[in-house]
Amino acid sequence: MLEQQNLMNQIGKNISLIIPVVAMIIFVDIAAAGQLDQPAGALAAMRKIQCSATDGEPKTFWWNGNAYSRVPGEPDRLLFRVEGMNIRQCGPLSKDSDDAEFHLVSREILLYKDPVTGEVLRTWDNPWTGETVNVMHVANDPVNGNYGLTGRDGKPFSLPFMVSGDQWWVTSTIPLFYKNPLGGDYQKYVGGTYHVTEMFNFMGEVKPLLDPDVESVDTRVGWVRVSTWLPWMEMGDRVGLIYFHTAGRKLDSHDDLSGIMKAEIEKNYAAYNEPPPLNDSRRNVTSWSYFKENLPAD
Repeated sequence: MLEQQNLMNQIGKNISLIIPVVAMIIFVDIAAAGQLDQPAGALAAMRKIQCSATDGEPKTFWWNGNAYSRVPGEPDRLLFRVEGMNIRQCGPLSKDSDDAEFHLVSREILLYKDPVTGEVLRTWDNPWTGETVNVMHVANDPVNGNYGLTGRDGKPFSLPFMVSGDQWWVTSTIPLFYKNPLGGDYQKYVGGTYHVTEMFNFMGEVKPLLDPDVESVDTRVGWVRVSTWLPWMEMGDRVGLIYFHTAGRKLDSHDDLSGIMKAEIEKNYAAYNEPPPLNDSRRNVTSWSYFKENLPAD
């Protein structure tokens, strides 16, 4: 869910399928039933999964789970509980685009919570440095993307659907490695490059996905993220990484968010009760660029 502009724009070209060998299950080619092997059909399915075929209809995803440390020579630690949301809407890509192509606009939050009490953290006691640091939750606004019949790689848009019985799923593994917005001009020589892997599973029922009268489908999502330490942890170049393991779904209503998330939105993130406007053309925000923009001066 985080950095979704970089993530969803790459679905279809940086994909790793995990196909379990399960006795007595025959995987059916979904394209035979829904023409999803064609770019227009795949885009239509993508839009129903991610938001709605109805222009300007807000949809909210919600997920929760845990974040752990991984340091050589010591057991992994449960660092935080985490809880996230993303509110979005879709509309035409442009007045000259094909009807299947669309623009998605969204904003998202990820909260770091105490692993014992579940309370939203304001400060955190770093067990490696002994320092107490201020927690900076993720509040990325906007996280937008354009989805056309041809991807940025010049190839026709496609999704690697798998079907078993009446269930479909899409698995994507997306490694990212690029210049860190918090780094300097010499990352090529001294390191510090932004290095993260995002892993998604989207799942749901086949029948509504293929039904042309259904505008938006119930979608379950699994999200795993592996990255270097979060910048607000003040870990510097200490060896180790952090990984997240979460699951969630597209909600029936924005009001179905948890009480904790709704309280945080009311108190600190009022704009997150609705998505950005469909004509939003602002530069996308990531958790690292958000930290840079909001880091208090020393």
